[in-house]
Amino acid sequence: MDRVNYGDFVKRLDNVRQKAQNGQEYWMGRALQEVLNYARWENFEALIEKAKVACANSEVNPDGQFRRTTKLITHGKGGQREIGDWYLSRYACYLIAMNGDPQVEEVAFAQQYFAIETRLREQETQQIAEYDRLDHRRRVTATVKALSSAAKRSGVQRYGLFYDAGYRGLYGGLGLTAIKSRKGIDPKEELLDRAGRVELAAIELKNATTEEQLIRLKIQGEQPAMDTHHRVGREIRDAMRKIGGTMPEDLRPEESTKKLESARRQKKLSHRGEKH
Repeated sequence: MDRVNYGDFVKRLDNVRQKAQNGQEYWMGRALQEVLNYARWENFEALIEKAKVACANSEVNPDGQFRRTTKLITHGKGGQREIGDWYLSRYACYLIAMNGDPQVEEVAFAQQYFAIETRLREQETQQIAEYDRLDHRRRVTATVKALSSAAKRSGVQRYGLFYDAGYRGLYGGLGLTAIKSRKGIDPKEELLDRAGRVELAAIELKNATTEEQLIRLKIQGEQPAMDTHHRVGREIRDAMRKIGGTMPEDLRPEESTKKLESARRQKKLSHRGEKH
């Protein structure tokens, strides 16, 4: 397989994706083997077996995610023979990618692709009743600190420009100032304080994925680090579009987490006063 960039890889992966009559998407093992650049079917099938074990360990029934099948192929002078294949769900493909060798470029791309889409889908289906926005805001703050540390090691000095690059990728070309203006957020307020569940999830994933890329790919230089942040933001944006999500710049701002935190503190103080 010729060397490809991430965008070309995603196109190839999407081109071999299939959809069942009930609307469920799936991939065939032989097609995925080729996209992931595995030369021998025996090696790829061994990877499938590892992924099945990981599936069972996550307390998900592998039979619902991996299904063995056979198909006839034509060879020689028109003769036919039967070969094995697999029906693989999106989750099965995710596990296959995660158990593959990230030194293989196509496997590393697959890990990124399925991790992004799996995380976004988890966030989309999370029950609002179980959601703690303040806790999520704190998690995102932790990813900002970790990303800043990785950026520093890569040689970033202009952190404002570095973070703006990521926002421009995620928000369709809009920098932080333009995002606040579009959403009607006071320039003095933090965007993260007004972001809701899906928006925080996208930013959290952008930060964590960029940090991982800077470290794993040993990115050096301020501009390459900015380019990486922008690319990751854009790829997460593309994933949101593919699953029919609202684009980040169109998500409505929510009440400031600072107000929520203040109200929570007041409630705790009130309860303490009642006890005394």
